[in-house]
Amino acid sequence: MRIGFVGAGRMGRPMVERLVGAGHEVRAVGRSAAARTALEGIGARAVAGAADAAEGADAVIVCVFDDAQVRDVCLGGDLPARMPRGSVAVLHTTGSPGTARAVAERAAPHGVGVVDCPVSGGPHDIAAGRLTLFAGGDADALAKARPALGAYGDPVIHAGPLGAGQSVKLVNNALFAAQIGLIADAVRLAGQMGLDEAGLLAALPHASGASRALSGVAARGSVAAFARAVHAFLAKDVEVVRAVAAELGGDLGAMDRAIGALDGVLDAGEA
Repeated sequence: MRIGFVGAGRMGRPMVERLVGAGHEVRAVGRSAAARTALEGIGARAVAGAADAAEGADAVIVCVFDDAQVRDVCLGGDLPARMPRGSVAVLHTTGSPGTARAVAERAAPHGVGVVDCPVSGGPHDIAAGRLTLFAGGDADALAKARPALGAYGDPVIHAGPLGAGQSVKLVNNALFAAQIGLIADAVRLAGQMGLDEAGLLAALPHASGASRALSGVAARGSVAAFARAVHAFLAKDVEVVRAVAAELGGDLGAMDRAIGALDGVLDAGEA
């Protein structure tokens, strides 16, 4: 496939490397001369902007940091209008389902499909080809993108119509943040009982309270250290899911109260 790629950073660059390794022709945006040199070094064709990446592409993958950047690339810069008719835009950035629908509305007159496809995992999962992808959108659009997504994603889960991928990821990240908050409260309770955090974290991963969040906390050595490590991406996603829930007249319920304990850990670390 001919693939355009926007956002070749911490997550995007290993994706580009896997795509090239799978035999795809990749045009990737590099904002600086150093970034373009690095992209050329892994076999991609480096270009200066999204419009150049979209030229002749079967699919354009957008993997920027947040929802505002997706809107800037796809709506402010009108990426869909630059893409060939019959191609598909894949949005890996976690954000609002409404943004995916706005991009699809802009893309439809140009005959461009859109798949919202947030990811779960890190660069090590990309390198191993086992990144989890939650895809929302038309089945035909997803089918067009699958040869590219399969270069680094397994499983690629079709969660439902457009926006469903984002909804699944937002619920997941709210739950993940709440679990870290619950672990913070568990550590507090243990302290009241005379147990230190290190001893508790050495024991709990082997018990029925184990979870991926707990494994991450234990690996870092403390709730505070893990919270600082995940804060940059998790805080923005929690903000989005709270806003989406409020727009629908709902809230996060008990998860929000647990996330409050996580916020307390971060606030204490900044004090």
